[in-house]
Amino acid sequence: MTPKDLEQRPIADLTPYARNSRTHSEAQVAQIAASITEFGFTNPVLVDAEGGIIAGHGRVLAAQSLGLETVPVLVLDHLTEPQRRAYVIADNKLAINAGWDDDALRAEIEALAESGYDLDLIGFDAGELASLISAERFEPGTEADQGQLDQLDPKMVTCPHCQTKFDTRAAGA
Repeated sequence: MTPKDLEQRPIADLTPYARNSRTHSEAQVAQIAASITEFGFTNPVLVDAEGGIIAGHGRVLAAQSLGLETVPVLVLDHLTEPQRRAYVIADNKLAINAGWDDDALRAEIEALAESGYDLDLIGFDAGELASLISAERFEPGTEADQGQLDQLDPKMVTCPHCQTKFDTRAAGA
């Protein structure tokens, strides 16, 4: 069986799942609200036949903060009770399990920044953005580079016991 068509439902008719283990801080709800304002309500709330929220608790909180009275919902009336309970968890955990292609992400963020786009709307905090944009980029060495490390500045280390500083290259290390 498949989900029913998308429909608009009053927020007042939706019931949060009392055993929902996912939390939403005020800051995250504000981020979701900003996303809804910028991009529209692009991801419907998933509900059971009775209007119980399966996925989208944060979106409903954000919609309430924006003063919306209705939200788009997709009714998942084909799930068994254990499937519904499992999906409440799986919907969140499976998204967390995704990774990032750091080079592709950096390129996209830099392109958005260069265009003047408000990076606050993409969910990364200022520290994360700074580390992504300013991350060191190392190019692979060439065959001609081999053996060149000894020509670099001395490698100074400090003894953890006596605090004496010495050059590991001079010591033959």
